[in-house]
Amino acid sequence: MGDWGDYVSLAERLHEKVDAEGVDLLLIDTGDRIEGNGLYDASNPKGKYTGDIIKEQDIDVICTGNHELYHKSSSDNEYLATVPNFHGNYLASNLDILDPNTGERVPLAPRYKKFTTKNQGIRILAFGFLFDFTGNANNTFVEAVEKTVQQAWFLEAIHDREVDLFLIAGHVLLDSPEYHAIFRAIRQVQWDTPIQFFGGHTHIRDYFKYDSKAYGLESGRYMETIGFMSITGLSTGGKPSTQSSNIDGTLAAPKFARRYIDNNLFSFRHHTSLNSTTFPTPHGRNVSAMIASARKDLKLDHQFGCVPQDFWTNRAPFPHKQSIFSWLQQEVLPDIVSEPARKDIPRLAIVNTGGIRFDIFKGPFTIGTTYTVSPFTSQFRYIKNIPFAIAKQLTRILNQEVPQMLDVPSDLAVRMPVSSKSQAAAFAAPPPSPPEALEHPHLGSASQIPLSDSDDTVLTPGYTTHDAGGQDGDDTLHEPVKFYRVPNVIEARIAFPTSSVLAAGSAEGEGVVLTAASEPETVDVVYIDFVERYLLLALKFLGTGYEVGDTEPYMEGRSLTGLISEWVEGNWKGDC
Repeated sequence: MGDWGDYVSLAERLHEKVDAEGVDLLLIDTGDRIEGNGLYDASNPKGKYTGDIIKEQDIDVICTGNHELYHKSSSDNEYLATVPNFHGNYLASNLDILDPNTGERVPLAPRYKKFTTKNQGIRILAFGFLFDFTGNANNTFVEAVEKTVQQAWFLEAIHDREVDLFLIAGHVLLDSPEYHAIFRAIRQVQWDTPIQFFGGHTHIRDYFKYDSKAYGLESGRYMETIGFMSITGLSTGGKPSTQSSNIDGTLAAPKFARRYIDNNLFSFRHHTSLNSTTFPTPHGRNVSAMIASARKDLKLDHQFGCVPQDFWTNRAPFPHKQSIFSWLQQEVLPDIVSEPARKDIPRLAIVNTGGIRFDIFKGPFTIGTTYTVSPFTSQFRYIKNIPFAIAKQLTRILNQEVPQMLDVPSDLAVRMPVSSKSQAAAFAAPPPSPPEALEHPHLGSASQIPLSDSDDTVLTPGYTTHDAGGQDGDDTLHEPVKFYRVPNVIEARIAFPTSSVLAAGSAEGEGVVLTAASEPETVDVVYIDFVERYLLLALKFLGTGYEVGDTEPYMEGRSLTGLISEWVEGNWKGDC
């Protein structure tokens, strides 16, 4: 996979090509730039290195994601550092913040911007949105998109007749109420001006058609994909393009086309017609050197242990010996979830699968691996002495009933890189029994095979996208990968009492004593704090009166992330 320096080189080489051809290239970023990698999560303060690295890319329109807003510190950093780093290109159309210096509520960034492209003179009006997010820290304010599009500033902006393209960058699902509201608002006053939406949040490669002159593109997850959107036939500076007229003189719709480029050097060199020597730019090399230096400072390659096999989030069913969640349930949680003062008390440990962000691969398990797998600072809490007859129903309810009763956040459960919204919605359901295999896209090996007409080409496992444009969006052909649904949460039963049973005699006439876990009268329910709201709702659903005041810290100050690395160090010792 290419790093941020390679991405800088790609952008600079592509700019050279388009400038020579007299066309324009824009770079768009739709948020979630923090959490999920050691460069950000292992530093103190968090983001100490990544801010300087990210700003080296010349991004034309950038907006926020939900991950930037979970904590006051990270949203303050967006306002004080990231926004000024991008010199007016950072947009926040429906997001305010309390100024850390004055306490005044202000827009996180400009609401919109209008600019003209360098080569063709295309007049673009751009906005930056976030979906109707409610899990943000209390120093930020997310305005519902449906309300934002009714505000005077937005209505005034979209009435501008000297616009060739509306560009909506957002951390928003493409086929969502939020984006449909923006589309309708613009179409009410500009019925035929082209609109390009860029989406995010759902971790998928996706493409959506709003009408013949309005399309949307989402470019996957974790920077595994560079999404490429081509629009030809736009008017330029109010003058119709030579490509944009029908035979009868009426204006034709511009042509929209998308491509999902695997983020690796093979793809980058292919699209720039360069090689390993000529592709990197001096700037790109410097950024890669910044990354290497930061990784060294943070000791991200320090090895805790050696992983004996691959463990999958979705590529194995649950339960299964290759499931990362079975590993957690059967081996890790029973070892790590223990409060010395209550170590002999039977307990249920409940963890949401969304707290595990990625697979674990056979080989070295490093500090960097730790943050890739579980980057969050969530800690454990518990409710003591819950009747087991009640507690044993919690997992079922959290996986089935609670999602029906409440708008459960997408981060509760681990997400698959699925290829449509309907499949993403179906994924939230509990797994069938036995688990049902689904064909879904996934990025496998970084060794890619170019598109080929030969039926003899050996394909590597990876993305095989089916979107609203068909099946031709992937830049590289891959062998499809089977994916499986997993539940929202898993539980481990720890320190349960055992009972002994004398089985029938053997052939030698001796009885065999079997042991099995028996049900305690009460248990401590231990859980990751992220699920507290939903767990209390489940308890209420079961007819109890437990509230936040009944909860207490458990293993105070310890996070799942740190505990996993300690388990690996103690159980998977040795060099690879």
